[in-house]
Amino acid sequence: MIRSFAIAAVAALAACSPQPATEATPAAAASATHPVSGLPVVPLTITTAKGKHTFRVEVAKTDEEQAQGLMFRTQLGPDEGMIFPREPVDVPSFWMKNTPLPLDIIFIGTDLRVLNIAANTVPYSLTPVSAVGMSSAVLEIPGGRAAALGIGPGAKVDW
Repeated sequence: MIRSFAIAAVAALAACSPQPATEATPAAAASATHPVSGLPVVPLTITTAKGKHTFRVEVAKTDEEQAQGLMFRTQLGPDEGMIFPREPVDVPSFWMKNTPLPLDIIFIGTDLRVLNIAANTVPYSLTPVSAVGMSSAVLEIPGGRAAALGIGPGAKVDW
């Protein structure tokens, strides 16, 4: 899926100044919402050979939420991100149109393991980056975080 720019809400969100996700207890994490996007925020853990690392991610489920993604966002904390569940599973393709932050785009297979990573994507690029296989989800985190944390193909993702 290539993100489209045809969503009226995009213009309204462009004027927003994003804030980092607030801390929440594990019980409250499932019901937390992001102050800018209004999307649910949930914990997501990635297990690598280096150990486990937990992110707090916004969940973009609908076509409109996925089309918006992190466009126009100027801040994203080191342990924040956005997850795009793929229902039905597919071979997704993303681009960076209207996205000023470099991102690591992590494609997650049907076995909940990392398939491949488009690392440090170029802000505003229209060049699509794609999964190498069928994906159950796509995770976007700040550019360079995957390498810093040792996240690579085969890492286990739980959310």
